[in-house]
Amino acid sequence: MHQVFTSDRHDALREEVRAFADQAVRPRVARMEDTRDVDHELSAAIARRGWIGATIPREYGGMEAGHLAKTIIIEELSRISAAMGAMVQASQLGVAKILHFGTEAQRRHWLPAIADGRCLPTIAVTEPESGGHVLGMSGTAVRDGDHYILNARKVFVGNSHVGHVHGVVVRTGPGSKGLSAFLVEYDRPGVRLEPLEPTMGLHGFSFGEIVLEDCRIPVENRLGEEGQGLDVAYSSSILYGRPNLTAVALGIHQAIVEDTVEYCRQRRLYDAPISEISSIKVRLGDMQSRLMTARLAAYHAVYMLDQGLPCDTELMNAKLINVEYAIESARSAMDVIGARSLQTRYRIERYLRDAYHVLAPAGTADIQRLRLAEAALSVERGQWSQRFAQEVRGRATERIAERVPDHGPDHVSERVPGVRAAAQAAAAVRTAAVEPETAGGSRRGRGALGWRSR
Repeated sequence: MHQVFTSDRHDALREEVRAFADQAVRPRVARMEDTRDVDHELSAAIARRGWIGATIPREYGGMEAGHLAKTIIIEELSRISAAMGAMVQASQLGVAKILHFGTEAQRRHWLPAIADGRCLPTIAVTEPESGGHVLGMSGTAVRDGDHYILNARKVFVGNSHVGHVHGVVVRTGPGSKGLSAFLVEYDRPGVRLEPLEPTMGLHGFSFGEIVLEDCRIPVENRLGEEGQGLDVAYSSSILYGRPNLTAVALGIHQAIVEDTVEYCRQRRLYDAPISEISSIKVRLGDMQSRLMTARLAAYHAVYMLDQGLPCDTELMNAKLINVEYAIESARSAMDVIGARSLQTRYRIERYLRDAYHVLAPAGTADIQRLRLAEAALSVERGQWSQRFAQEVRGRATERIAERVPDHGPDHVSERVPGVRAAAQAAAAVRTAAVEPETAGGSRRGRGALGWRSR
């Protein structure tokens, strides 16, 4: 199934990320689990690989590899550490808001720093009282000449304690058109981080509370126009949040199946491995079926997104299936392994705890079902995936027309993000051997058959 959506470049990228995860991430997982501390050094090392810039165009220093490549990166990291997969996925939300709503000056200032790992962005929307009801937020931004003064409390902010710039959505007026988005630097006066609350899973990842108290920011830090904050929040959640969380769940699911199969091969009962017991095989078959179905839904959705096709519904379905199937397979694994699955050395209990953490963000399972029901009932909500693919294509085509002689539509489409899937990108690429770095090191060059990584 992989070959239907992926190319040699995707396969090389997967090998690169898997090697790094095995060598640099795996040794740190036990310490993160024991201490529950945010691993700033590991987060920085991953960012320096250039993977946060998977969807950032090359002109801003990014990989321009597409959403399918981004899915593979997050999936492979999450297979070893869902916390580090979550770190990458949360940063990608910050990429979305700048890429789609930022001015050209904002893109040129922030995207290169994000692409090379100097800056980790966040998006801060949820508030303590309103929860998932975005329109219920009460945080405010008041215009004061050439500045805004922000006052708000934002909770469950992914990368809260490692992020360098927060994308904050607050009220500038009443109603659905009264929300606006702003870029707020982490060290700006008036920004305060609350101590992290202990959580069930994703140990090593920070999703905490940010407090803004009379935080003054220039008008130039506003993302888009006043009143576009709801668009920033919803589009980032749909186009990046859902597929990114899908990828985290997929990586967890892969680890669940691998570990359970290995246990069944090693565990012997009556002088034979329990993998030969029919009832065990049935459980393993169900787990494998769920994993295959989940991966198919995930890859198909982001493949469509890379193609610039309307796929909001596919993204919803992929998130629903991947999270719920991962949890279901974790419970099946616990049935197969028995009491040992409660011991931390078998990791199954960690996979289950981590999987529950990706259930609610970007819409709970019931929210996905409601939206899927609306699709079945032909309720038209518009397609963020189609809208932004057209906007990105339009901007890129204009830039290319200014710099490159016209050699026909195929020449342009190979250079524009979202026009063709990564699997159909230019064939003339250079294969480069990729040596994974240690957690504290860094590397620059071209890896994954031409996709720029570090």
